Amino acid sequence: MNDFDLVRKNLFRRKLRASLMIVSILIAFMIFGVLAGFYRAFTAGEDAAAADRMITVNKINFTQPMPIAYFNRVRAVEGVRQVTFANWFGGYYQDPKNFIMALAIEPSTYFDVYRSEFEVPPDQLQAFARDRGSAVVGEKLAQKWGWKIGDRIPIQSNIFSQKSGGHTWDLTIAGIVKGKAEHIDTNFLLFQYPYFDETRSFGKDTIGWMILQTTSPENNDRVAKAIDAMFANSTAETSTDTEKAFGKAFAAQFGNIALIVLLVVGAAFVTILMIVGNTMALSIRERTREIGVLKTLGFSGPRILGMVLGESVLLALLGGIPGLAIAALIAMALRNSLASVAPAFSVSPTIILQGLALMIALGLITGIIPALNAMRLRIATALGRG
Repeated sequence: MNDFDLVRKNLFRRKLRASLMIVSILIAFMIFGVLAGFYRAFTAGEDAAAADRMITVNKINFTQPMPIAYFNRVRAVEGVRQVTFANWFGGYYQDPKNFIMALAIEPSTYFDVYRSEFEVPPDQLQAFARDRGSAVVGEKLAQKWGWKIGDRIPIQSNIFSQKSGGHTWDLTIAGIVKGKAEHIDTNFLLFQYPYFDETRSFGKDTIGWMILQTTSPENNDRVAKAIDAMFANSTAETSTDTEKAFGKAFAAQFGNIALIVLLVVGAAFVTILMIVGNTMALSIRERTREIGVLKTLGFSGPRILGMVLGESVLLALLGGIPGLAIAALIAMALRNSLASVAPAFSVSPTIILQGLALMIALGLITGIIPALNAMRLRIATALGRG
């Protein structure tokens, strides 16, 4: 019988106690996996942000509109390579619960600014530019609803209405947008701003935000100051920041996800640390005489220490790995329903590696004191205890 067999048999000597500890650790790592997946989803935009791309919004907040006249003025700012704009539509398909990220965009410049992320076949892009009542749809969204080029789809808005009083815009799909990398989300629908602007009942000649690309990331700060100074003291002052900072601020609208993850996971881990640590100490104390016998048979102190630490690490792994596996299954089950609000929600390889590191740390922390006590235990003292 080798040391691993001894560790395994000692761990499951009291099966009910070991099972309860494994379940506790499983739940903790399941929570960790799900929350870390949400955190990854809400910060994915920051990771994908281009260094030379900036966002200009109304200084009050990004839900407030700006005059479309700002577009040409920003275009003329030195250091700006290209600029485009978009307007939030608040779209859904057939039923309000079928949320769709729909944007009214400036068709001739939008895909130039996002040329490193998205690709649309030239003929489809030309068809989109020619037809004011057309739309291009992200590949994932098209797959979700079974849409194809030429389909005419009704998209409703929970914000805007048409001059006729209706809330439905009928759009013809002119193209399918593909991401140039696997992590790029394509759950969106884009249609022409001119068509949207001429048909909506209010908010005419206003836009939601501008996306601009600078000639170099080194010019970002100067360009941002020039744009915001240009519209200072106007009825719609602006705030210009990098795309990464904008993404971070947008994610903050949902609350401080990092703090929520830290507090929930931290509370779960401290609780488990106390439970498992106390149980491990009790378990080692129950085996005091056996440790004395092992030392009498020639087991060294460091070997005893290693066996006790191995027991606590094995316990953490047996609970933690299934916990992460369940979190991954939950993420897969929820991915389609959350595709519109958190498309990158998943338990990624990075989260799994972080989880494994936490399991080992948990095992070492909970086992170190009982292991040290076992290592230092004298044979006479151990054998003398009843």
